[in-house]
Amino acid sequence: MKTPSSSSATTDPVSRPARKRYAVVGTGGRSWMFIQALASTFRDSCDLVAFCDVNSTRMNFYNQEIGQKYGMSPVPTYRAEEFDQLVREVRPDVVIVSSIDRTHHYYIVRAMELGCDVVSEKPLTVDIEKCVEILEAIERTGRKLTVTFNYRYAPIRSKVKELIQDGAIGEVKSVHFEWLLDTQHGADYFRRWHRDKANSGGLMVHKATHHFDLVNWWLDSTPETVFGMGGLAFYGKENARSRGVTKFYERGTDSPEAAGDPFALDLRSSENLKSLYLDAEHEDGYRRDQSVFGEGISIEDTMNVLVRYKSGAQMTYSLHAYAPWEGYRIAFNGTKGRIEVNHQETSYINAGTGALTEGVSSSEQVLLLPLFGKPKVIDIPASEGGHGGGDPIMLREIFEGGKLADPLGRAANHIDGARSILTGIAANESFKTGLPVHVDSLLRVDEWAAFPRSEIASSDLRPEKAGDLAGEVAMR
Repeated sequence: MKTPSSSSATTDPVSRPARKRYAVVGTGGRSWMFIQALASTFRDSCDLVAFCDVNSTRMNFYNQEIGQKYGMSPVPTYRAEEFDQLVREVRPDVVIVSSIDRTHHYYIVRAMELGCDVVSEKPLTVDIEKCVEILEAIERTGRKLTVTFNYRYAPIRSKVKELIQDGAIGEVKSVHFEWLLDTQHGADYFRRWHRDKANSGGLMVHKATHHFDLVNWWLDSTPETVFGMGGLAFYGKENARSRGVTKFYERGTDSPEAAGDPFALDLRSSENLKSLYLDAEHEDGYRRDQSVFGEGISIEDTMNVLVRYKSGAQMTYSLHAYAPWEGYRIAFNGTKGRIEVNHQETSYINAGTGALTEGVSSSEQVLLLPLFGKPKVIDIPASEGGHGGGDPIMLREIFEGGKLADPLGRAANHIDGARSILTGIAANESFKTGLPVHVDSLLRVDEWAAFPRSEIASSDLRPEKAGDLAGEVAMR
């Protein structure tokens, strides 16, 4: 149901104003970062023109938020099945896709076919077939796709890129990368739609796409071979029962059995959680507060991966989703020395809280250890904002049209998005088979980047198993 807006667009593309027009598809907690930025910081140069979701309650809530907090008039709202109508009526220049992961490809492809550029939340998509659809759409339409890898923009991670790029440790030969998700943030993936691997690709795709993108970017390389082991070792009903748990419940809200359980989430504890999810359940039945020790969880919580890159470097990587603290440790070993990174992040639960504070840094350190020299603590520029200070910088890059100097190549496109998910998709395949996976057997994405798109025979670059999947439109 459309709500009135003072920013309706002309149907004549020649007379479009210079200001860029943005529509947001998927209005869960993740979308607020973009909505808030468009309604405040970038309001003088950008127009927020529409919301699209399967759930009208969530769209109406955000219209209420931008009105109360920023004095904006409500923007038109469209149901998922009305996406084409949205583009025809409000004519956005750019569609921001922050829907459920398995639907990213549908909106990316359709937006491009209708003449729009796209900004997509990570991960780009969840499997090879959908990735090929996106690459072919870009080849076919010539539209631009930006993938929001905000981790690249954090000062600590940019400093690491600068050190490696400047040859501080010579040629990187190996990387050890350990990422810890705690029992607040990590557990949250097992309450939500992410717990179904068909929706998210599991944490190897949904979460680790950030980490694999960082390594691709730091090393300026791509994965060649991946071998991994992973499983559900802590969350889930069977694991809880094996530890002696006897009291189970389906959801955290209004459940006497959940009282006192630190893993339970009560949607009434936060006005945002209540408004975005509990009050919206009557429309689509989605429960944001499912028990992490319930049934139906198909993703892993304990994952270990070995990767060989085309540069010759090797990586050991682990992701652990039930740790006592949130953050990561990384070590780079090179021909001239070693870099060690230790970074602790403040834990959070994504609730569209209205502030860019997700994953802010609580402590961080970078050590440079030359082979023949004294270790040195590297100065890190001060940062503010979510994801280690990366969110505000990335948003400026997105909404100010590349006005920022980018000597480190932080802006990420569709090729970067495809490369980032390949490691996780290969790891998932290795989890199933117990065998190493040669990444080019899944998709030779480097060939899409190496040659003009018009010279690519797309049928030669997709795996034999690729099928013609219908677009999925469910969003939460």
